[in-house]
Amino acid sequence: MNVLKGANLLVMFLLELCVLGSAIAWGLHLSTPVIVRILAAIIAVAVFVTVWAVFGAAKDARIPLKGWKRILLEVLWFGAAAVLLGFAWTPVAGIVLFVIWLVNGALRLAWGQQEL
Repeated sequence: MNVLKGANLLVMFLLELCVLGSAIAWGLHLSTPVIVRILAAIIAVAVFVTVWAVFGAAKDARIPLKGWKRILLEVLWFGAAAVLLGFAWTPVAGIVLFVIWLVNGALRLAWGQQEL
């Protein structure tokens, strides 16, 4: 069971990286001049990183959220990334990202890896 719990935490880390990748992909797939695409990707990543660092980081959040506020943060954070991935690639990819996050979140709660 410890291996599965560790794997679940690894999946959470990979999901966080996918959020940043989704922001980059969205910015670079805009139909605008190259400089605008690059700036959009950088700004999107900066927004996601800032929000996560301030509210969502596991042990270092400046303003840690608990309960329904934490759930809302994750739904909005991963949901926004899923939408951006859907725009950049295909809606199915965004849905898959969000479903993986849902399963991961349910397992984190069930296994006591996430406090509410």
